[in-house]
Amino acid sequence: MAVRPRKNDPEKTRNDILAVATEEFSMNGLAGGRVDSIAERTSTSKRMIYYYFGSKEGLYLAVLEMAYRKIRSHEEDLELLGLPPDQALRTLIAATFDHDEANPDFVRLVSIENIHHAVHMQSSGVIKDLNISIIETIAVLLDRGYRDGIFKRQVDAIDLHMLISAFCFFRVSNRYTFGTIFHRDLSAPEYYDRHKKMISDSVISYLMSAD
Repeated sequence: MAVRPRKNDPEKTRNDILAVATEEFSMNGLAGGRVDSIAERTSTSKRMIYYYFGSKEGLYLAVLEMAYRKIRSHEEDLELLGLPPDQALRTLIAATFDHDEANPDFVRLVSIENIHHAVHMQSSGVIKDLNISIIETIAVLLDRGYRDGIFKRQVDAIDLHMLISAFCFFRVSNRYTFGTIFHRDLSAPEYYDRHKKMISDSVISYLMSAD
């Protein structure tokens, strides 16, 4: 019986490489990440990885772009502009909170890139374009909420995005140092809903209070 030749699936191969590379770079950074290890775990070769991504740096940048594309795509699926402004922001906060909790690799990658002053990210027009959409959405929600009298405070959209990101990101990025200092496991289930409600209530209360 003839053996059927294996059908090549370039897209699947590329996605498999990116998934493994995400783990490798998030744990070891660009300098410590090993293409040999990625090749071995994906049953491919360094030559094939370089064929798809050009270089180790190109693979690392593709991992960063995929990470940001994932969260921005998730935000688009929320259809925030179809919700009342306050409900939309609570939905966004919950989604950001859940995303960071479920994707510690993303948090580690961003932390590593900050250590290197975002030098690799600066070369990516993809990441810059990807992040415009959420700022534009927040700006529309803030403006609508203010005009409708739901929000009493006018706030810059990037400032609000930073406030939401800071709380959600910190819980994951500083989990071990915070836990060591205060003997509190931020990943424990009893803190999850409480912290999510805390950031949502804080943001909405801030927007609803006068300057």
